[in-house]
Amino acid sequence: MEIERKFLVENPPETYPEFPFRQIEQAYLCTDPVIRIRREDSSYYLTYKSKGLLSREEYNLPLTEASYLHLRRKADGNILTKKRYLLPVNGRPDLTIELDVFEGKFEGLILAEVEFASEDDAKAFVPPDWFSRDVTFSGEYQNSRLSTL
Repeated sequence: MEIERKFLVENPPETYPEFPFRQIEQAYLCTDPVIRIRREDSSYYLTYKSKGLLSREEYNLPLTEASYLHLRRKADGNILTKKRYLLPVNGRPDLTIELDVFEGKFEGLILAEVEFASEDDAKAFVPPDWFSRDVTFSGEYQNSRLSTL
């Protein structure tokens, strides 16, 4: 089960490039239901996600590089590329901010995601001041939706 909140970020902290990051490329074979393939650095996955905004089921299956490249040719829409920076949440060692800085077609878009152990914890979360609009429940910034724009 994935439980996360998502925020638009207009002014990230100046120090974010100093944090560890992962290079991500992902594409969608289907958006209803969501079936995604992802290259994260040198790892490859196929992911199924159920419907939902705050919480939804998620299953990941490992892929080989050859399988990933084969499936990428079959993807619909935009292939998304981004750097995902991993920032700590002050006072919450159990939480990490995944700051997605998009490249390519969506260059300039920055989103922050935070995953939680429960929906109650997600709802009680007070975001840092530098987070902009909470877009968790709008669905407008789901990666699967961006792939269709």
